[in-house]
Amino acid sequence: MNTQIQDKLKDIEAQYGVKILYACETGSRAWGFPSPDSDYDVRMIYMHDIDWYLSLSDKKDTIEFMSEDGELDVTGWDIKKCLKLMWKSNGALLERVQSPILYREVPGIQELLQSYSQRCFAPIAAMHHYLGMARNSFSDVEGKDEVKLKKLFYALRATLCCKWILEKDAVPPIVFATMVDELAFDEQLKQRIRALVDLKSGESERYYHPAEHEINAFIFAELDKAGNAFNSLKGRKDNQTDLDALFRQIVKTYAYEPAGS
Repeated sequence: MNTQIQDKLKDIEAQYGVKILYACETGSRAWGFPSPDSDYDVRMIYMHDIDWYLSLSDKKDTIEFMSEDGELDVTGWDIKKCLKLMWKSNGALLERVQSPILYREVPGIQELLQSYSQRCFAPIAAMHHYLGMARNSFSDVEGKDEVKLKKLFYALRATLCCKWILEKDAVPPIVFATMVDELAFDEQLKQRIRALVDLKSGESERYYHPAEHEINAFIFAELDKAGNAFNSLKGRKDNQTDLDALFRQIVKTYAYEPAGS
């Protein structure tokens, strides 16, 4: 699949006249609990040539591709859009700049984006993202005798992100096992979660699993805590973060010259 992904990245650069600064895996493969038939969720950050940004008109700043078999899902955001979302502590962006699975990276860009995402981090904005995600996923699990194991993990992962924000006042790590290992909660429950990760690695995305009542109770309790604490959370740690300067730095450092220029 890596060859197919690399070929698609090259095709996208040629088709759209962009330079891909960063491309990574997201979703269950990056989180660390894929199933054998999990698709590939590739996320890109790209830039145009400088003239593209010197325009009075608003232009499309996203790229999407889905393979016919649905196995490869590629989405990209322009660097300017990314930095605007970073200022808002966009949860999806906070995750992708941490991805442990990289397909493309210009030198130093991941470290640079990670540094600024920490400086821009707004706990209340990130909590809004993960609390909504956890509640929506948990509604597909709560009170049912059998559930898709995939859905249970979605609810549990988003819940641990909420717990991380509350207890560590920091960007939640993308790797699920890091949160399980480093957050403080019942060790037997942690062992059960690790066993379910192993189980999921051998089952399809469609696998239904008997209700895990202790995990459900844990999710319910943690979401209640997060909801009660929501309004007391802080905004950005660093209100002086200069993303305009970062944007100029990136455009100048990684300047893209279209073919024939």
